[in-house]
Amino acid sequence: MGSYGFGLVGAGLIADFHARAIGEIEGATVTAVADVDEARGNAMAQKYDATFHKDFRDLAGDPKVDIVNVCTPSGLHAEPALAAIEAGKHVIVEKPLEVTLERCDSIIEKADQAGVGVGVIFPSRFSDASTVTRKAIDDGRLGRITLADAYVKWYRTQEYYDRGGWRGTWKLDGGGALMNQSIHAIDLLNWFAGPVETVQAFTGTLSHERIEVEDTAVAVLRFASGALGVIEGTTSAYPGFLKKLEISGSQGSIIMEEGALQAWAFEEARPEDDDIRERFAPKTSKGGAADPADIGHEGHRRQIVDFIEALEQKRAPLVDGPEGRKAVEIILAIYESARTGQPVALPLK
Repeated sequence: MGSYGFGLVGAGLIADFHARAIGEIEGATVTAVADVDEARGNAMAQKYDATFHKDFRDLAGDPKVDIVNVCTPSGLHAEPALAAIEAGKHVIVEKPLEVTLERCDSIIEKADQAGVGVGVIFPSRFSDASTVTRKAIDDGRLGRITLADAYVKWYRTQEYYDRGGWRGTWKLDGGGALMNQSIHAIDLLNWFAGPVETVQAFTGTLSHERIEVEDTAVAVLRFASGALGVIEGTTSAYPGFLKKLEISGSQGSIIMEEGALQAWAFEEARPEDDDIRERFAPKTSKGGAADPADIGHEGHRRQIVDFIEALEQKRAPLVDGPEGRKAVEIILAIYESARTGQPVALPLK
């Protein structure tokens, strides 16, 4: 791979995951950091021997920056992403792409017009367990998929919401347990079994105070294939459990819990099945269930490598703008259904 300078917009917790991931990629370097909090931004810039910019527009114009990583609060992704695109830079946006479809579409359309790449961070797609699951589905090993479910029973303290002024707000967080936490599982569910055709949902704020958004949600799905499914997402399940996806079909079933496979069962066995069961046997992992810092950065590293290779091979990355938009649309449909009490069909109009 060639050499690439990365500029981080935002210097919070998730930006450090990006920086650590970049530091482990040959030819990749963090060359600039921007943050409205000068002390925080300067500290990160010094940590990675990078240039500090208070304004993200200055970072976008920095000649040492080839790729801009947007690590701001969710509802503040569009402005720095569009500034980078306007400056002719490629963009990697931390999930979600944005919190409205209009803003998602503005990023996608402007990038297409400018001829630059856009990637949306969904590191769960890059785990080995996700890769073998997707291959089994593509190979038809499950037969007709009948049920596809995602369960994200996580826990966040009240202090988690109180210390981050943007968390738990519609404007900047875009939603709660679904848009912030469960979106990774929803992206995987759609990647495995989508597209989603119809949702019906209930949401509630059941155990946290001073937040505008849901901390608990349940949705029933009908996929375009005819398969049915459930999404459960919460930050109110003490002490927090690993995210789980269950994909069942007429000829096989897979149950994936974070990077482990609890079930790998097919009507027609293959020689590699025992090796896969042993390799992905359940193991101790927390996976961000109770602590957002406990996720590791290997998935980010793999995704950024895929993004660089996509640029060099002149192909779309695995999670480009349109792919990153899909989970946002599903979540917004769930919110609309919960608000109206009615089923909501996708795509949203």
